Amino acid sequence: MRISAAGIVWLAALFTTGAAQAQSYQCRMPRAVTPPFAEREGPIRQTPVSGYTMALSWSPEYCRGRESSRAQALQCSGRHGRFGFVLHGLWPDSERGWPQWCPTQQHPTGIDVARQLCVSPSTSLVVHQWAKHGSCMTRRPATYYKVANILWNSYRWPDYDRISRQDGLTAGEIRKAFVDANPGWTSAGVGVHLNQRGWLEELRLCYDRRFRPSRCDRSRMGAKDDAKAKIWRGL
Repeated sequence: MRISAAGIVWLAALFTTGAAQAQSYQCRMPRAVTPPFAEREGPIRQTPVSGYTMALSWSPEYCRGRESSRAQALQCSGRHGRFGFVLHGLWPDSERGWPQWCPTQQHPTGIDVARQLCVSPSTSLVVHQWAKHGSCMTRRPATYYKVANILWNSYRWPDYDRISRQDGLTAGEIRKAFVDANPGWTSAGVGVHLNQRGWLEELRLCYDRRFRPSRCDRSRMGAKDDAKAKIWRGL
């Protein structure tokens, strides 16, 4: 089931709140780019959508060691902006494996991609997310990005730079900080993913089919509340 125009109007009304706090500390992106080609990786899987996952990557950790990478220059060089959380992707879920790589002749334009770069600062990431995930949700790339942005703009961001300085920080405290800042969310709907060394990599927010916060399953939930955690500030 793809999201209709009426569904977007309903979604926009549902998440019309006060202004969200931006996670791009600075952002200076081009107004148009040449979209790269997204090569299909894995099988086509067209299964009924049962919910959604919003994956939010913590940019300072992702960029650690990638500051000089040409492929990651938009996000990591510092020349185009400084970022906290970035939008990794909005993913449809299913009870029979997640939908992916749904056949489509639609491709994002350079303007479509450029408009996303302050929230997803990678042209390849923006194109890949449409091809793998968005194609199973909407008929047009611009619609997929619009849905993702409505959700993105509904979040209020805790001060994770300050939280990173807490002694004995745990995954549960990272989770609770997001819940405290965002009415309607509970800890059961906020996945916290740490790398093998215990550093924060990503939040995964779980939604039902109507984009209401829902309980995450074990794989999306990530670390348990008592897991020791660290947050890299990029300094």
